[in-house]
Amino acid sequence: MAHLLGAEALHLDFPTKTVFDSVSLGINEGDRIGIVGRNGDGKSSLMAMLAGRLLPDSGRVTVRGGVTIGVLDQADTLDHEDTVSHTVVGDGPEHEWARDAKVRDVVNGLLTDVPWEGRVGSLSGGQRRRVALARLLAGEYDVLALDEPTNHLDVEAITWLAEHLKRRWSASSGGLMVVTHDRWFLDEVCTLTWEVHDRIVEPFDGGYAAYILQRVERDRQSAAIEAKRQNLARKELAWLRRGAPARTSKPKFRIDAANALIADVPEIRDPTTLQSLAVARLGKDVVDLLDVSVAYGDHEVLRDVEWRIAPGERTGILGVNGAGKSTLLGLISGAVQPSTGRVKRGKTVKVATLTQRMDELDPHLDEPVRTVIGRLRTSYTLGTGSKAAELTPGQLLERMGFASAQLSTPVKDLSGGQQRRLQLLLILLDQPNVLILDEPTNDLDTDMLAAMEDLLDSWAGTLIVVSHDRYFLERVTDQQYGIFDRRLRHLPGGVDEYLRLRHEQQRHSSGSGARSAALTDSPTQAQPGLSGAELRAAQKKLTSVERRMEKVSTEIGKRQTALADHDQSDYEGLAKQMEGIRALQREQEELEEQWLELSEHV
Repeated sequence: MAHLLGAEALHLDFPTKTVFDSVSLGINEGDRIGIVGRNGDGKSSLMAMLAGRLLPDSGRVTVRGGVTIGVLDQADTLDHEDTVSHTVVGDGPEHEWARDAKVRDVVNGLLTDVPWEGRVGSLSGGQRRRVALARLLAGEYDVLALDEPTNHLDVEAITWLAEHLKRRWSASSGGLMVVTHDRWFLDEVCTLTWEVHDRIVEPFDGGYAAYILQRVERDRQSAAIEAKRQNLARKELAWLRRGAPARTSKPKFRIDAANALIADVPEIRDPTTLQSLAVARLGKDVVDLLDVSVAYGDHEVLRDVEWRIAPGERTGILGVNGAGKSTLLGLISGAVQPSTGRVKRGKTVKVATLTQRMDELDPHLDEPVRTVIGRLRTSYTLGTGSKAAELTPGQLLERMGFASAQLSTPVKDLSGGQQRRLQLLLILLDQPNVLILDEPTNDLDTDMLAAMEDLLDSWAGTLIVVSHDRYFLERVTDQQYGIFDRRLRHLPGGVDEYLRLRHEQQRHSSGSGARSAALTDSPTQAQPGLSGAELRAAQKKLTSVERRMEKVSTEIGKRQTALADHDQSDYEGLAKQMEGIRALQREQEELEEQWLELSEHV
């Protein structure tokens, strides 16, 4: 493969530490490189040096003649007074850029809800990020360097971006460097992984899943080196092999070696024990949303939402920006009152929310971490059953990546990622039994995300998650719901089903002009072509399925109530009851699939 650019003996010093020491590497045609590592270890600095944005203290970067490099920075560099159209496509007439299939794809993929002739300064932060990304992708570059490109993008936009990058160049041309904590994106796009750590850059073949396997092998060979990271990586590998079948098809993922590595690794969560503990803490009633609608003036956000949240339920919520996800979370927490319908809460329910803001830390900014944590609890129980362990707040902090020296650091001097982790620990130490996570992955690197996931695996309570990080969402939740046309809808097929349904919405939406169909939440149109007899038969079948769905839902509720009254020390009996409940839930999912298919025809 032809060489695009290379680095020789790069050395970089910051005032307080040496970031890189004699790093040499290169990028060839066809390379798609994901750059991973802990916050502060130099991922963005490495990419900036390779892209020519940052000069090393010694060493050099050479670029093949004629090679062009496009860079997406984390910082917002757009002109506030410029229009969106001029920012993205410049001064050229519309017929010229509209004739370019790649530019049309970029505009349709990222900017359908952005005012095309609007001023950049009037846009939201997320919209500005998409405009900056669209401007870059509309250009012609041999190498793209993307620093956190998925920030402020929803699941749909992230999926579109992955597909765009996979087809942007032929397999043997172009080069890509990407720094991101989005592990699904890394696995979907990248064929090489560079891990930045301890002043070096270590290369691995394959995307994130293959990198995890190779890192586990490396850690096993070095025995005691970074034992904590090894355990977390093995647990994550177990989930990658057991919980995400799509990832096993990666050609560089050595299945036999993976199976040998995880042979003695238990399931990431013990659902029976967690369920019984959740029932013991919450009882049979958690939060029930009963025919709830929410409107702000004339603007209806949610309509006829019926959701009975069970003890120990772990649910992810999906929806476009503005669909009503935050309103739904507010109904659960009590911050939002319904316009119609009723919200019923169990007597023992204690809800805590990890918000996108960090308001919980504001009163403690000048206090050392040790003081803030020690004020709440002297111990925290982690794990379940025979694996339960009592941890001090200091041990819990260490588990989440805090060094002992940082216990004396004032909260205001912590990095964004450290403050995010501290925010979660403060909430957990307050012992809630219903935990709401609203975009919890912001500012966290992949290792810290794995540590957070490990912590949540042993948390016995009801978990509701809103996140654009598909990997995190699939990893910590057992089921997903989506908000479509102001209604809540169960997604038996998870994120893939959500994306399929959104695609159908867009296909049936009206639109015109160079930017195609707008992403409005319009209901799916009736399918033409059914005769009168076929339509009546479909309606009859639909009614039958709806009756059975209602019976199954009632039976699940009864069995969950019986589970709450069952002897909590009878683990065998609990397991048998849970298996019965899971069988009914599987039937419920199959019925929902039938209902969806039939409803499209009726």
